[in-house]
Amino acid sequence: MEDGLDCDPTPHTPPTTDQDRLARLRLIRSRRVGPVTYHRLVAEHGSASAALAALPDIARASGVQDYQPCPPEVALHEARAARAARARMLCPGEPFYPAALATLPDAPPVLWLRGDPRLLARPMVALVGARNASSLGLRMARRLAEALTEAGFVVTSGLARGIDAEAHAAALVGGTVAVLAGGVDVIYPSENATLAAQIAAQGCLISEQPPGLEPQARHFPLRNRIISGMARAVVVVEAAARSGSLLTAKDAADQGREVLAVPGHPFDARAAGCNQLIREGATLVRSAADVIELLGGVPKPETQAHLGLQERPGPILGPTPARRPLRDIAALHRLILDRLSPSPLAEDQLIRDLAVPAHEVAPQLLTLELEGKLIRQPGGLLSRS
Repeated sequence: MEDGLDCDPTPHTPPTTDQDRLARLRLIRSRRVGPVTYHRLVAEHGSASAALAALPDIARASGVQDYQPCPPEVALHEARAARAARARMLCPGEPFYPAALATLPDAPPVLWLRGDPRLLARPMVALVGARNASSLGLRMARRLAEALTEAGFVVTSGLARGIDAEAHAAALVGGTVAVLAGGVDVIYPSENATLAAQIAAQGCLISEQPPGLEPQARHFPLRNRIISGMARAVVVVEAAARSGSLLTAKDAADQGREVLAVPGHPFDARAAGCNQLIREGATLVRSAADVIELLGGVPKPETQAHLGLQERPGPILGPTPARRPLRDIAALHRLILDRLSPSPLAEDQLIRDLAVPAHEVAPQLLTLELEGKLIRQPGGLLSRS
């Protein structure tokens, strides 16, 4: 187990070399390389190693001089930190990498994992909601989680206080996956440390961030896209009108996942977001039976294999989306930033002004947000930083 870069190949899958895994880690940790750019580079150059070698020339062609990819020492340090945290590295195309997540254009090139990876190969439902949840909301989350796991689903959430924690605790026996915003060994909030230890022992903790990284505000939207991306459906139990749970629901809709919500009393601010989602077309949830009925139950083993929900011997990446050349991406970045100003602009209006398909614009907005060039504000508003 050299530097934590090991994997456990099946008899049908050739082992990934440590050099290749180190190259993957270096590529995604290199400046200006986010998940979308990573996948495009690998598709264009054939491997992470070849993409690393080409990066300085690509940067120079874009007007960036003296560009250096992530040094090997930095990636090795991360791998050693992962080994110390008893975390293993999981990449797209490897057994157990969540098949539904792998089909996304911004799928994490690297996941760090603590716990049972087999849970990632099972069908998932995400349960998310308010941190300051009501007693009724907590009871609903608990009942949903218990019934969904009894039906064969794995429950995934973000290990936040409130609805997330209640769902994880109720799903421990049947199967739960917690997605962390910081490093896979950094538990936030700290009050959930005991629950996180239980999940590591009985379920699964995952993160795309380096071990030891303290979560920052910008990491939570990234975490949310993984929660929704792994799941067949996202159920919002309680949520205020402006909340991270609604952002997760939006991610789910953009990713083609089912969005469901538990209705609440109109006078309760914690129900405003759920009621809003239902008005906008989300499926109303009275019990887990509504979720199971919408999803048609848990796929049978042979159907799961067809959907990529089991361990498979071959790659599980699904169809490779058409990828724009890096120069086209840079041009689109300029167009986006030219349209934005310090005054907020609705994301929908920006996409209409650009006359570019939404599925091409959305990943670039995320990239620019990660680079600190734009700010995402409540209500779907964007401004230039």
